[in-house]
Amino acid sequence: MSQASFAPRVQPPYYAVIFTSQRRMGEADSPGYAEAAERMAALADGQPGYLGAESARDAQGLGLTVSYWRSLEDIRAWRQHAEHAATRDHGRSHWYRHYELRIAKVERSYGWDEADGVADPGGCAAAEPTIAAFSAGRD
Repeated sequence: MSQASFAPRVQPPYYAVIFTSQRRMGEADSPGYAEAAERMAALADGQPGYLGAESARDAQGLGLTVSYWRSLEDIRAWRQHAEHAATRDHGRSHWYRHYELRIAKVERSYGWDEADGVADPGGCAAAEPTIAAFSAGRD
């Protein structure tokens, strides 16, 4: 993705694929990376169940891309896509030192924009679960 943007907000449930990566930092390790990243974004955009993505990378090469998918089957199909698989293999041998991939189910989603004012977009604070509610019964 060449320009930072938010993925569209859709009605849960859906899945987030969280790809955290550490790039190799050197001229010899980066040829073709930007082009491949653009190609993968465009290719993913045409896949069934793809909902969008958000991505960022710091100056030391640590990156985070979160892509959103309607189902686990859609994620599996993307993983098995021939061009995506070839690019992933190339990335392991040329662009990345390390990466982690995590898949999470999104059960709740909301957002806020300064144009919305100061109101809490999540609704009534009393309806929000608290840390105490999550840790109750753990003793």
